[in-house]
Amino acid sequence: MAIDESRTFTPINIALLTISDTRGPDEDTSGDILAQRIEQAGHTLATRAIAKDDVSTIVSVLRRWIEDISIDAIVTTGGTGLTGRDVTPEALNRIKDKDISGFGELFRWISYKSIGTSTVQSRALAVLAGGTYVFALPGSNGAVRDGWDEILAEQLDSRNRPCNFVELMPRLRER
Repeated sequence: MAIDESRTFTPINIALLTISDTRGPDEDTSGDILAQRIEQAGHTLATRAIAKDDVSTIVSVLRRWIEDISIDAIVTTGGTGLTGRDVTPEALNRIKDKDISGFGELFRWISYKSIGTSTVQSRALAVLAGGTYVFALPGSNGAVRDGWDEILAEQLDSRNRPCNFVELMPRLRER
């Protein structure tokens, strides 16, 4: 990480969505890890929810948060696998304006170091929707640690050099 301490840290507002048919608030350990890391990084956890593995339900929550101009980024956990109920990528495809292809590619490269070729089963991805970043991580504790610690912590830090997602935020709604 190339943090330039001479630059000012800019906290952003991040919404957190856990996507699961089986987890409730008491079992949402991956969501707890992300919430803790968001706040420890100095950002604001704007809102947090759990949604069932259903495209329409996920899209509804995401659209509501994307329309809220106080939310700068959304991080989801869960629903990125290959089973029939894993529909997070399909939901993001319905709301996206642009893909952030490098996110999923980098996530799988990082994950490869931990879980080897099993990483090919991950459909982690990121998109830009209505000027809001949406990052979709797998639901395992290890995956959310990898995604936050190795990618998002740096890219959501305005001091990261040579560039970061935060410095682009004022221009995301340009046409």
